[in-house]
Amino acid sequence: MLELSDSQIGGWVSSFVLPLFRIAAFLMTMPIIGTQLVPTRVRLYLSLAIAMVLVPTLPAMPQVEAISLGSLLLVAEQIIIGALMGFILQLFFHAFVVAGQIISMQMGLGFASMVDPTNGVSVPVLGQFYLMLVTLLFLAMNGHLVVFEVLAESFVTLPVGGGLLVDHHWEVAGKLGWVMGAGLLLALPAITALLVVNLAFGVMTRAAPQLNIFSIGFPLTLALGLVIVWIGLADILAQYQVLASDALQLLRELVRAK
Repeated sequence: MLELSDSQIGGWVSSFVLPLFRIAAFLMTMPIIGTQLVPTRVRLYLSLAIAMVLVPTLPAMPQVEAISLGSLLLVAEQIIIGALMGFILQLFFHAFVVAGQIISMQMGLGFASMVDPTNGVSVPVLGQFYLMLVTLLFLAMNGHLVVFEVLAESFVTLPVGGGLLVDHHWEVAGKLGWVMGAGLLLALPAITALLVVNLAFGVMTRAAPQLNIFSIGFPLTLALGLVIVWIGLADILAQYQVLASDALQLLRELVRAK
């Protein structure tokens, strides 16, 4: 009969299960993989596969008892770190969603909404378009590989049992306000152009009161808004590169990676 000591069980728990919790928490919260489009079972299998590859290369883990308060605290620590990493990536993706929603409201396309299959909520179709666009750009430029590299490096720079640096993480959290600013910056050219269009309609109404501005203004604003969005897509790659660099740098600062 095979007998296992508490130290052996604790060693297995600390060497495999603790890194697994950080990896699983990250995959459950990150964009693309952590959405409803990917079944939970698939995410769990992917977490196990990544853990099996990374565990042999990781530094020594602290020895803990299998069932104790210390092990539970370490598990909670790993879940918090993984969830924070996934949350930063979610904010990066939703900056483009916010930009699409702002532009939709300004051009009168806010009523055209669809159910977002990734989150299960109803969003303007233009925001969904920007979300699919940034997803394709993220995958085409191997952003997912960079993210997995940062995840693997986090076990060295922020080892299991090293504790959470509250001051450091609060400093990183203070930089998360760039998301709303990034969304506004993406939508600013379209908002400015649509403001000029609305001012022109106001001048037309003042000069020719007999014109029914409501019957001609709405379709023209919608059509010109689509043209403005089409023109703005020519510069979307440069804007994506800047925001992606900021998001990945913030992710590295979170785990103190170089």
